[in-house]
Amino acid sequence: MPPNSADPVVADLHAHTDVSDGTLTIDEVPAAAREAGVDWVAVTDHDRVHPGIDAPVVERDGVRIVRGIELRVDAGFERLDLLGYGVEHTDALDAEIDRLQRDRRERGAAILDAVEERLDVDLGVEPRAGLGRPHIARAINESDAPYDYAGAFDELIGNDGPCYVARDVTPLDEGLSLLDDACALVGLAHPFRYECVDEALDVARESAAIDAVERFYPYGRAVDDARIDRVAGEADLLRTGGTDAHERTLGVAGLTASAFAPVRDRLPEPVPVEVLGAGEPSAPTPDEQD
Repeated sequence: MPPNSADPVVADLHAHTDVSDGTLTIDEVPAAAREAGVDWVAVTDHDRVHPGIDAPVVERDGVRIVRGIELRVDAGFERLDLLGYGVEHTDALDAEIDRLQRDRRERGAAILDAVEERLDVDLGVEPRAGLGRPHIARAINESDAPYDYAGAFDELIGNDGPCYVARDVTPLDEGLSLLDDACALVGLAHPFRYECVDEALDVARESAAIDAVERFYPYGRAVDDARIDRVAGEADLLRTGGTDAHERTLGVAGLTASAFAPVRDRLPEPVPVEVLGAGEPSAPTPDEQD
C-alpha cells in the first residue's frame, strides 16, 4: 500500500545539479535538503556521475547524498530513462559517459549552427560536453531573435523543429548491463512520462537488471499510481520516488520513512566527507539535459 500521504518525505531520490540541467551546486544540496526536511537525496544527473561526490553514498552536513545517474536509453519503441543509485565507477560506464558527453558537444554545435544560420544571429554559446537544448533556448531568448524560451522549443529546437538534431543515446541492453554492474540499485524513471507506458513497464517487469520503478513523482496531472503498485508487486520491484528537481526545491515528491526502508537496505553505508578528505568545494562544469 502507498505510504500515508500525511507522512513527511525523508528521501528525495531524483534530483539534478548544475553538472546536469539543474541549478543547485553539490555544495548547496545539504541546505536545500534541510530546508525541505529531507534526510537523503540522490543526485541523478543526466548521462554522467557527479564528479564532486566521492563515494556511492556520502554524508555532508548531516544529509546523506547518493551518487546516482539518470541514463537515457533507446528501447526501440521509445527512449527511456534509467535511474542508477549508489554508483561505483567502472571502466565501461565511465567510457560510455565520456562518449555521451562528446555526443552532446557535437550535437550542441550542430543545433547552434542551424539556429544561427536560420535566424542570422550569434548566440555566443560555445559547444561543450553536456551542452543541451535548454542552454540554447536561453541564449535564443536573450538574443535579438523574436522567440522566448518556450517559443525557441516550439518553433525551432523542439523534437519536430527545423533546427532539431537527435542525440545518440545508449542502447537499452547496454545501458542495463552498465548500470547493473555499477549500481547498488537500478530503476525505471517516471513511467507515465512515456508515450508507450505499457511497454516501458514491461521493460521494468521483465529485466533482471531493474530492481525498482519510480512510483512517487510530481507529474502535475492525475496518473494511475495503483498501476505502478500492481507492477511492483507482480515483479517484486522496489518503489522509488523523487522531485526530479531542476530548480532549488527538494522534497516535492519522494519516499516516507516506511517507503524508504526497503530501498535504504539496498544502499551502501554513507561515508562522511571528512573521511574522504574532502577539500575545497568542487566547481563542476555546467551540463544540460537534452
